Amino acid sequence: MGREGEGRTALVTGASAGIGRAFAELLAGRGYGLVLTARRVERLEELAVALGQRHRVPVHVIAADLADPAAPAAIVSDLQARGLHVDVLVNNAGYGLPGRFDRPAWAEHERFLRVMVTAVCELTHRLLPGMIERRWGRIINVASLAGHLPAPAGHTLYAATKSFLIRFSEALHAERAHEGIHTTALCPGFTYSEFHDVTGTRAQVSRMPAVLWMDAPVVAAHGYDAVMRGEPVYITGRVNRGIAWLSRVLPQGMARTLAARTGKGFRNTD
Repeated sequence: MGREGEGRTALVTGASAGIGRAFAELLAGRGYGLVLTARRVERLEELAVALGQRHRVPVHVIAADLADPAAPAAIVSDLQARGLHVDVLVNNAGYGLPGRFDRPAWAEHERFLRVMVTAVCELTHRLLPGMIERRWGRIINVASLAGHLPAPAGHTLYAATKSFLIRFSEALHAERAHEGIHTTALCPGFTYSEFHDVTGTRAQVSRMPAVLWMDAPVVAAHGYDAVMRGEPVYITGRVNRGIAWLSRVLPQGMARTLAARTGKGFRNTD
């Protein structure tokens, strides 16, 4: 029997590590051809060779920095030049910008917003017409549990961008699900990856209880299953879903107080 992804192609942004790499592994195992994009081209090329050999699927690499305003259009132009159409889009690229909002120069915030919001919307907008024409598509926007909770100090724009992705995904799914195009905001909590090493908060988050953590391959598998089922928003793990539920039912003042106290354990507010 053929694998479900045979004859289809998936584009994964931020595919060089963490959840993005896990999605690449999962999709290749399901038979999808892959297009991998990130800044670290050496890592992508190594991953492409490994996945192509292991799963016998075509794997293409496009080096891109989504903070560059020209990057989404350049990626789509490259896809067209290679004769590729994208059936599954995983908008995974992202990072954290820790510290107080006034500390980084605006240029850093602008780059952050391009990666976390603008590039997601533009890639989706440019690739959606092909999915509509073929009447089949899957879009996974990697959001976060943080998008469901009151935002504590530190990473000031992070939760805001993830809240945006959740609402964006809900609306897009409502618009196009009847045409065979599913959109899901995947909302993981703490996930074993390089994220906290990059933000410099590894020491703080390492003190968080083990029950709060999940492995990237598990998160990716949950996200894939959710988008195939047509769930517009999916929070990974019972503990994380319980936290989100508690945040909704508690008085908002109390929820903000709890978020502020907890956030001190893993947010850098210097």
